[in-house]
Amino acid sequence: MTFFIFVLGLFLIIIGAEALVRGASRLASFLGLSPLVIGLTVVALATSSPELAVSVKAAISGQGSVAVGNVVGSNIFNVLFILGLSALILPLAVSHRLVRFNVPLMVILSVAVLLLSLDGMISRLDGCLLMTGLVVYLWFLVSCGRRKNIDEPAPLPGGRNGSRPWLTSGWPKDTGLVLGGLVLLVLGSHWLVDSVVSIAHYMGVSELIIGLTVVAAATSLPEAATSIVAAFRGERDIAVGNIIGSNIFNLLGVLGLAGITAPAGIAVSSAVIGFDLPVMIAVALACLPVFFTNGLVSRPEGALFFGYYLAYILYLLQAASHHDALLRFNALMLYAVLPLTAITLVLMALRHVYSRRRTR
Repeated sequence: MTFFIFVLGLFLIIIGAEALVRGASRLASFLGLSPLVIGLTVVALATSSPELAVSVKAAISGQGSVAVGNVVGSNIFNVLFILGLSALILPLAVSHRLVRFNVPLMVILSVAVLLLSLDGMISRLDGCLLMTGLVVYLWFLVSCGRRKNIDEPAPLPGGRNGSRPWLTSGWPKDTGLVLGGLVLLVLGSHWLVDSVVSIAHYMGVSELIIGLTVVAAATSLPEAATSIVAAFRGERDIAVGNIIGSNIFNLLGVLGLAGITAPAGIAVSSAVIGFDLPVMIAVALACLPVFFTNGLVSRPEGALFFGYYLAYILYLLQAASHHDALLRFNALMLYAVLPLTAITLVLMALRHVYSRRRTR
């Protein structure tokens, strides 16, 4: 019965997120926002709504490990799994605006969350700081996007004119999709969190591991579907912008609101501070040289990201079961794979800088 409730809650979250994405994207296009801005804001916020619903519910219920693990695990999943898989399908061109501002911001925010967590807690004050940052970030993106597209509004589905959104026949339906999606998300997240906690207790697995793996992957399904479909359709700005925007929203909005609504803040375990948050920062840092080189996420780079996610999951499973191979696996990753990857990324960045100087 618990597993059935988990599947039903996950189904409601996916359906609710899909409705929210459709309605919110159309309403944003009525306002003349560019595809990149839509990907970074509306689509990113809408596809991150499962993470928001689940983390807030977990924080209110006192399952802080699920709330933190969901955010950290989702950010790692978004870059390594979704971006890697999307690039394997089709090499992704990366906007210069995304590289110059949003990716460095994702790195800075990842480090900021680690610093806020060093005292073992995401307090309500920390949550307010993060939410304030989200408001400033959204205001900046939307105002810049509106200025750059005021003369040429983004094309609308079905060719509808976006100059007067309040006069279009489609906006009541789109608003209904947004509201209906939110209702399904709230109900689905309630069932999902309760069932996940019960399953974790039954299997003897920590709530943190469940949050970093099952819940993170489940709540990131809307991002996965959106980016993969966008990659197939050639909407590369939306595919990449959705991932980066979702990660920024998870750090600022999801973790911020969860910290505010939790009765006594969110406790952050030493395991998260010592391992999972540094992994999240390393993943964000890895985007910089990959995105900078020729403005393209190639298939080999996508395969690298995808392979690292499999290695991360393998580590978590071995750590949870205290497997005998854990020490050998750690040594292989620490002294061979990670240094070789770091050297490769640095060489890629240096080669790109050198080639740019030669072309000037």
